[in-house]
Amino acid sequence: MQPKKSDRQRSFLCPDLIDQLDPRNHLLGLAKAIPWQVFEDSFRPLYATSGRPAKPVRLMVGLLILKQLENLSDERVVEIWVQNPYFQAFCGQQRFTWKLPCDPSELTYFRRRIGEDGVRKIFEVSVTLHGDKAKEEEVVVDSTVQEKNITFPTDAKLLSKIVTRCRIMAKQEDVKLRRSYQREVKKLLRVIRFKSKGRKQGEAQRAIKRLRTIAGVLIREMKRKLSSEALEAHQQSLDLYDRVQRQQRSDSNKIYSLHEPGVSCISKGKAHKKYEFGAKASVTVTKTSGIIVGALSFHDNPFDGHTLPAVLTQVESIVGQRPTMAICDRGYRGKRQIGPTRIEIPESGKGPKTKHEKRKARERFRRRAAIEPIIGHFKSDHRMMRNYLKGRIGDSVNLFMACTAFNFRKFIRLLYFLCPKFLWHIFRPNVRPVRACA
Repeated sequence: MQPKKSDRQRSFLCPDLIDQLDPRNHLLGLAKAIPWQVFEDSFRPLYATSGRPAKPVRLMVGLLILKQLENLSDERVVEIWVQNPYFQAFCGQQRFTWKLPCDPSELTYFRRRIGEDGVRKIFEVSVTLHGDKAKEEEVVVDSTVQEKNITFPTDAKLLSKIVTRCRIMAKQEDVKLRRSYQREVKKLLRVIRFKSKGRKQGEAQRAIKRLRTIAGVLIREMKRKLSSEALEAHQQSLDLYDRVQRQQRSDSNKIYSLHEPGVSCISKGKAHKKYEFGAKASVTVTKTSGIIVGALSFHDNPFDGHTLPAVLTQVESIVGQRPTMAICDRGYRGKRQIGPTRIEIPESGKGPKTKHEKRKARERFRRRAAIEPIIGHFKSDHRMMRNYLKGRIGDSVNLFMACTAFNFRKFIRLLYFLCPKFLWHIFRPNVRPVRACA
């Protein structure tokens, strides 16, 4: 059911929570600048007209913003909300309360309710908050990897998990296995752990081969002995286990995690981290102001140059105008023109160019390097270092919210460090004096 609207009147004897706090606080200034009614209008069709009243939209959207803004988990942001009056005022609370605003799991349900389109709406608001500064003709585009919350994949880990899950499945469906292989698997894992290097590598390879055989035996036995109803319920899981058990080192489209089968293996040429397991994320930043105006998540590790048409189309739909120039690194080599947008890539100093053109190109690509610390900041400060949200939709949701938090943090810095006097005149409180009792 749609959330109820608060119609509480202001009182002189009991002022609202926002009137008792410091009006110069950055969260209060940000809360007054955000158009909350946009979210109310956009998410109203997602609620039913009957049933139990839902939590207020501003409360849920505010918790999502605070979660990314302060780099907190769902559980932690709910706990701090009870302790911090500025968190409560940011989410529209009129009285300070000691109760939890919601169960942490309700944030998961709310993300599912609004979906990728709803989170994109929050990101669009963070872009429009900067006004004309976000409408630049030249943008900088770069890609990074949003790592998933999975362990480093190895054949031994995946096969041992398949064996364990098959035993659990057999216990749930009351299927008696011909052999559980529990003791043998334990010995094989010990051999793989301590003899994977040195002169006894052959023993570790034979142990992995034997582990693969055991996983295949259990998968086939479960398919034979499960009833038709149970087989239909577990068919997707068994097909996934069978695919992992059969895949080889040189195969393409491999499975690297059983609970996140959509994870890709991406190599960005880093010396300290050869491979990263997650999804490729493309980020678009304005050249001069450094505002994130585009964020798009891709799967199956596409070539960077092939992602540019979708990236530029997204920027046009969010900002309202198509950039005339996109500045990229050499990973985007290929096309030099996509529609009206020119693609600029660093080149060698040789060529029929004047000194003025060479100097402009050098300044442009020096400015392009500014996107690297931006990516580092919203990775380390806004929960992009590791993605804990499930599925491919979770990749897009986490990317949009991280970029939203970065834009809001940039807006706060502009207000509170560049024009504090102007901010005081805009957000000064309108508190009426309370008469003292005679």
